[in-house]
Amino acid sequence: MTKKINCWEYKRCGRELEGEKVSEFGICPAATNKDADGVNGGVNGGRMCWAIVGTYSFNRNDKDSFLHRNFFCFDCKFHRKVIAEEKIIRFRALKAK
Repeated sequence: MTKKINCWEYKRCGRELEGEKVSEFGICPAATNKDADGVNGGVNGGRMCWAIVGTYSFNRNDKDSFLHRNFFCFDCKFHRKVIAEEKIIRFRALKAK
């Protein structure tokens, strides 16, 4: 079985606990969100970062709305990796004819 990696390992952002960029940018809420520990096989919120308030997505800030931020998350390679690994089914909007 392949080890499931967390967002900070995939993105190499350095904002995990004791990460190299914590002093500059702070600890990411995904790294400390114990409510999400184990979800999708991750540590804390490491495999559901798109659902945690205060995380960054494509260098956007936490003032963006959840919906607006998640528009960018859905295009994230890590998000797509977790969706595929967990076999999560999601609905796509149908285009009007």
